[in-house]
Amino acid sequence: MMRTSLTVGFLGTGIMGSPMVRRIAGAGYRVAAWNRTRDKAAPLVSAGVGIVDQARDAVCDADVVVCMLSSGPACDSLLLGERGIIAAMRAGSVLIVMSSIPVDTAQRHAHAAAAHGIGYLDAPVSGGERGAQDGTLAIMAGGDADVFERSRALLQTMGRPTRIGPAGTGQLAKLVNQMMVASTIATVAEAMLLAEQGGADPAQVRAALLGGFADSTILRQHAARMITRDFTPGGPAKYQVKDTKTALAFARNVGLSLPVLGLVDDLFSDMVEHGDGELDHSALIRELRRRNGLPDS
Repeated sequence: MMRTSLTVGFLGTGIMGSPMVRRIAGAGYRVAAWNRTRDKAAPLVSAGVGIVDQARDAVCDADVVVCMLSSGPACDSLLLGERGIIAAMRAGSVLIVMSSIPVDTAQRHAHAAAAHGIGYLDAPVSGGERGAQDGTLAIMAGGDADVFERSRALLQTMGRPTRIGPAGTGQLAKLVNQMMVASTIATVAEAMLLAEQGGADPAQVRAALLGGFADSTILRQHAARMITRDFTPGGPAKYQVKDTKTALAFARNVGLSLPVLGLVDDLFSDMVEHGDGELDHSALIRELRRRNGLPDS
């Protein structure tokens, strides 16, 4: 492992953040991590990560700060204001917000960072917990090209970074991604249910489709979860709903009607309302079973 002189402050060590921190530390970066619940960050000590009690302690001496919180409001609460993280960072450092947040929120963060002489990228990810563990995340970055190039090596420890355009466009790309993920999960769930109720073995149908035009990561990973009933959250459904609603709101702002996404959002919204929001988004098949009066078996 090659050591680097760069220091990283990492904010948010949840399902995605924790393996991302491990990848960064494993690449030789010095990392100080903070999480609202300290106990959830404690296992990272074995990876050489320093754990701090206050978020400001993770960022005040950092060259790069990575934010991986759950939502736009959570990021706003921590980053902005006179006592926020941006105000605590030193001029010349870089803030990378890897949370999935609204486009206008990312643009607001970029403006606040620039006012303090701080570089900014919005760089949401796709690939789930497995991608975070393996360092194969798709990373969609928005921000100035020079800030992206300064951050490229760090981002590459976590996956494959691509600069989309100016601040906010990383989040726009993530909305496009989430639209496709949510819609595909819904279609795969319907397909597995149809196979089952039609008298075929869903596992054999899935196996037959691999390698064909219907093949996808969703078919490989999420259909398998639907068949085995393993809904341990890699991507909790409550966050999928957050993203579909954000995409619909953005579409309205630019004058678009997205009818397929609207139907998918209704499905996920009902799923969450029925108490399945903490389950993996592949558990959408449970909502389809409910709608069809079928037992969850």
